[in-house]
Amino acid sequence: MLPPDLPVPLALLIVSLAVTVIVALRYMAASGLFALATARMRPGLYAGRGNQIAREIRWSLLSAAIYGAPAGIVLWGWRHHDWSLITADFAALPLWYHPLSVLIYLAVQDTCFYWSHRWMHRPRWFRIAHAVHHESRPPTAWTAMSFHPIEAMTGAIVVPVLVFFVPIHLAMLGLVLTIATVMGVTNHMGWEIFPRWLVHSRLGDWLITASHHERHHEEYKCNFGLYFRVWDRLCGTDKGLSRRIVAEAGRAREAALS
Repeated sequence: MLPPDLPVPLALLIVSLAVTVIVALRYMAASGLFALATARMRPGLYAGRGNQIAREIRWSLLSAAIYGAPAGIVLWGWRHHDWSLITADFAALPLWYHPLSVLIYLAVQDTCFYWSHRWMHRPRWFRIAHAVHHESRPPTAWTAMSFHPIEAMTGAIVVPVLVFFVPIHLAMLGLVLTIATVMGVTNHMGWEIFPRWLVHSRLGDWLITASHHERHHEEYKCNFGLYFRVWDRLCGTDKGLSRRIVAEAGRAREAALS
């Protein structure tokens, strides 16, 4: 707890720095964990890419500060002034609403990401900002937050703005952030961690995993979504799955069965 007489600008700075550290540690832990999984499940996949990974970590830690600032301000306002619609009381919202709130947040995040991502692929903005992310060819488990500050800002404000309009329990908000972290990392790993039966199922036809997002890094002008393939399907930008990842997943499955 911060001293009650602490000047507001200093309090906001301290909380934002604290949240930045949390975001950075979350990134390092998640990306590190899945990088270790990659080393075990796909040995040699990241061989010779130390310079790329070092660059990805530098950009990602800068992005952590950009994500931490608005989140820290919202957290401070919630704790001290009840600014937002976040609640710590599970009974304050109907039981059925809790999973719905998670879906609402994911759907809004996905929508904002899709359209901002397409905007980032316009030549001028790609050159100014989004090229940083696409320098990772192919991406790794460390690529998820490797953004230019302009691109980081487009993602950093979505959830902090949403909490002023859509009620959500603190635990459900934590679940949203966990899903964002896990999907951000696993979609960039360069191999498919989710089971084949899910990726190639009717449900999988509407979800984004590494098999789908890798195609974006291969061809650029397609597969712009974050979690769901809805906008890609509606706008004709869905080009299916990465042939390389699908083929490698098939070979790995055959090897496991032999």
